[in-house]
Order: sequence, then structure tokens, then C-alpha cells
Amino acid sequence: MRRVTLFVNGSARNGKVVAVYGTLSDLLSVASNKLGIKATSVYNGKGGLIDDIALIRDDDVLFVCEGEPFIDPQTDGRAQEELTGSHTDWLTLNVGGRYFTTTRSTLVNKEPDSMLAHMFKDKDAWGNKQDHRGAFLIDRSPEYFEPILNYLRHGQLIVNDGINLLGSSLFPGVLEEARFFGIDSLIEHLEVAIKNSQPAEDHSPISRKEFVRFLLATPTKSELRCQGLNFSGADLSRLDLRYINFKMANLSRCNLAHANLCCANLERADLSGSVLDCANLQGVKMLCSNAEGASLKGCNFEDPSGLKANLEGANLKGVDMEGSQMTGINLRVATLKNAKLKNCNLRGATLAGTDLENCDLSGCDLQEANLRGSNVKGAIFEEMLTPLHMSQSVR
Repeated sequence: MRRVTLFVNGSARNGKVVAVYGTLSDLLSVASNKLGIKATSVYNGKGGLIDDIALIRDDDVLFVCEGEPFIDPQTDGRAQEELTGSHTDWLTLNVGGRYFTTTRSTLVNKEPDSMLAHMFKDKDAWGNKQDHRGAFLIDRSPEYFEPILNYLRHGQLIVNDGINLLGSSLFPGVLEEARFFGIDSLIEHLEVAIKNSQPAEDHSPISRKEFVRFLLATPTKSELRCQGLNFSGADLSRLDLRYINFKMANLSRCNLAHANLCCANLERADLSGSVLDCANLQGVKMLCSNAEGASLKGCNFEDPSGLKANLEGANLKGVDMEGSQMTGINLRVATLKNAKLKNCNLRGATLAGTDLENCDLSGCDLQEANLRGSNVKGAIFEEMLTPLHMSQSVR
């Protein structure tokens, strides 16, 4: 059985005696465990690379490397000085297990107010810890430290493919590392690079096919949130859209004919120019929505359970709501100027403060409806099913 003494490259201290067996890979594995490094190659005392385990003799002294060139520990101390930086401007940094060799001036001169500059401006000013090879330990990600070091070297931002620029507090990136080390000028470069790399915002409307796929993937008992989404011009006719939150969504010029919008939230939604003919709007919430020019012919707003549709403050200029069932609907302070409400059931409706100027209410049932303070200038009240009592409109 052969025995050899293993040292870390460039060091003649803390050697380990191990048995040689198997292949060279087996020896490198043992060396990694014994010396606490990631061994990749082995050199003899004269700097010769050993690529065959058969070349190793009993009692040989070997030096194990992590990929760096061979460093002779018997020289006049220059190698160790390069590692420690004690008598020279050269420093070696161990960043997250990866070694970087640079000069003190690189770390200090480019950004004199940065953390790195304060760490290495004066020897032992921060009491920097060193590993067994004398490299200064920095517990950060080497992938994101490398672009920072290269920037300090030549002032250019160079980032390899696959390296995250932005990052966050949970998932680091080059920008987060630059902020951590206080490299202010690099932060400005990174923010510009990130802004230029962002894809253009997609404001294209959601199609019927995309939305149906979305509906099918959602459990029936889940509340579907479509708040602020863009459905402009989409064909959503005959779909079951009950209880969906369309608050502030863009539904302009949509086809919602025969759709079931029972208890849907359309607050502040844009429904201008849309078609909602024969839609089920029981208990719908359309507060302050914009439905100017929309068609709501034959819609059902009446809920047998007593839940009333709320269109308070809605913009309904020029809408066509002919033949709609709107018992108990809340149209308080809504705008219905030039709207068509022929043959609508508005029994018990709240129209207080509503703008009904030039509105066609022919054939409507306004029994017990509240029109106090409403603007009925030019409104048409022909062929009313029940007479309009003065108390309904007097303030």
C-alpha cells in the first residue's frame, strides 16, 4: 500500500497523509475531504502535473489544486505574499468558495466610498478573515461578484448569459450585490441596462379563447379576479360570468349578449359601446361604470331573492335599455341623457338625482319609483302603464 502526503497548493503546512488506491479520481475525492477543498488536479513537488495514479510513488509529497496553476511553497515568499497581500498590492479573495486575484488599488481606487474600499484600504482595518490559503473570505455569490470586480478593473459592465441583473432581497442579482457593496456608479449602469432589457409591455386585449381557457382552469367555487384587465372588443357572449370581479376592467365594444353576469362586479368598468342584449344582470354592481352608447335591450336586472342591481353614478348616456326588467334598480345620480328606456319595468326603482334629460320612458312602469331631484327635461312619458304621481318627483 502506498502512502502520500497531501498539501494545499502553495502551502507546506497542515499536510494530510492518505493511502493511494483506485484511480486518480478516487485520490482527488479523498483529497477534497481531507483538505476541505474541491480538488481538481495534483502536482508533484517540482510542479509536474500528475495525470496517472501509476506515477505516484510511496511517500511522495503532492500538492492539490482547485484549478489554479502550481505555486511552489519553497520560493522566497512571493507566492504566499500574493495570497495574503501582506507585502504587495496583490490580493486573493475567496468569494463563496471561488477564488479571485486582484490588486488592492482595483478594490479601492474606483469606488473609494464602497464597502470593498473600506475593507481593503488599510491592512486589517476590518479584521478580514482568511482561509487556509490566506485568501480573504467574503460570504457572497461568486457569480454576481465577478461582474462587479470586472467593473472595478476596467469600468465596463460585462455580464455573462444567464446572470440575473435585477435580483431581489430573496433572489440576489448583480444590482443587489452592487447595492450591498455600495458601488454607486455601477448601480446607475445596471438600472439603465435593466430598463433597456425589459420587454415592451403587452397591452393587447384578452381574446375569447384565452379567457375561456382561464375559466375552465378555475374551480367553480373560486372567486375569479379580472380587475383592471383589458377585454376590449372581445366576444364574451353566452358565457357564465357570475360573481367575477371586473372592477375597472376595459370591456369597451365587447359582445356580452346573453352572458350571465349575475352578481358580477363591474364597478368603474368601461362598457362603452358594448352589447349586453338579453344579458342576465341580477344583482350586478356597476357603480360609476361607463356604459355610454352601450346596448342593454331586454336585460334582466331583477333578482327574485330581492338582491338589487346597483348602477349608482353610472354613465349611461345614449344607452338602449328597451324592454329591460329593472324592478328596484338603483340608478341614483346616474346619467341617462338621451337613453332609450321604452317599455322597461322600473317599479320601485331609485332614480333620485338621475339625469333623464331627453330620455324616452314611453310605456315604462314607474310605480313607486323615486324620481326626486331627477332632471326630466325633455323626457318622454307617453303610454305609461301607471300614472306618475307628483310626490315621486317633488324634492
